[in-house]
Amino acid sequence: MIHLPARFWKWRMRGAALYFINQIHSGEKTAPLGDYNGIIATDMMSMADFKALAGKKCPPAFVYFHENQITYPLAPGESRDFQFGFTNISTACAADQIIFNSKTHLDDFFSHLSPFLKKMPEYRPMWIIDAIRAKSGVIYPGCRFPAKMEPLPADVDAPPLIIWNHRWEFDKNPEEFFQALTRIHEKGYDFRLALLGENYQHVPKEFIKARDLFGDKIVRYGYVESKEEYIGWLKQGSVVVSSSRQENFGISVIEAVRHGCFPLLPTRLSYPEIIPAEFHDEALYTDQNDLEEKLSLFLEKPFRLNEARQKISRAMGVFSWENVIDLYDEALENLAQSG
Repeated sequence: MIHLPARFWKWRMRGAALYFINQIHSGEKTAPLGDYNGIIATDMMSMADFKALAGKKCPPAFVYFHENQITYPLAPGESRDFQFGFTNISTACAADQIIFNSKTHLDDFFSHLSPFLKKMPEYRPMWIIDAIRAKSGVIYPGCRFPAKMEPLPADVDAPPLIIWNHRWEFDKNPEEFFQALTRIHEKGYDFRLALLGENYQHVPKEFIKARDLFGDKIVRYGYVESKEEYIGWLKQGSVVVSSSRQENFGISVIEAVRHGCFPLLPTRLSYPEIIPAEFHDEALYTDQNDLEEKLSLFLEKPFRLNEARQKISRAMGVFSWENVIDLYDEALENLAQSG
């Protein structure tokens, strides 16, 4: 496997194909291109560039869309650079097989594809919509936990632990999360807070303010390097909250729920898809007021949902690698045979 560090995504989209093809041609750490049965890449690489550079020896290509630059939300003050959306489009056209990480993502991509193409002043290639759709499908990512797990640990005699385990970035919308917590705090509810998740550049101001406001209630502040320690925090958690504006699947939420946290999630994005319908009334909120009400109720009676926490934890087992790997094997076998 050849990879690049997860940073400077704009440069990766434009330059990763050049790096990868050079690595393959140099042969220092890779086999010759003709020895490959297929190429697996993400949407963050230009597959059209890679295939052009590879030439006739390029094997069939499988592209996994975990996000896309046509629908990804913009940071405050940012304007959309259409070139990155077109990189996704040319990648999809060049791919032999396209897999999206959720039906929500697939539907969102195709609902925005036509309006995106219509921004072109003339010679709009509307034909590509059907061409891309014909080779697109959905397979959920595999999560690193066993398909069968032991019962959840018993509750501890301590205030409920609220988990945030998302990236510390604008698209995860920490502002609304901390707004809800502030109002809960002002009403006198007792809780503990673990602020997990990665932060790639600078600490957002919302997290700096939260550290001052919540003080000793914060039992963990920052990314946990150890996977075992991270899982340990999730097992201590009572509830995991998301206020995200961007979520095409939701691995961090699924991990937290699998290890015992009850979810409080917006009724948008991929969340209604990954959370079983029987839990929607309790787990999904409609707006900021609904989030505060449901979180308040949870903190008032944290044991009320113990049975539901057990059930929804078991339900997340469908996303274990053990339960999705056969789908990937089948897709890759079909890809290899197509070459």
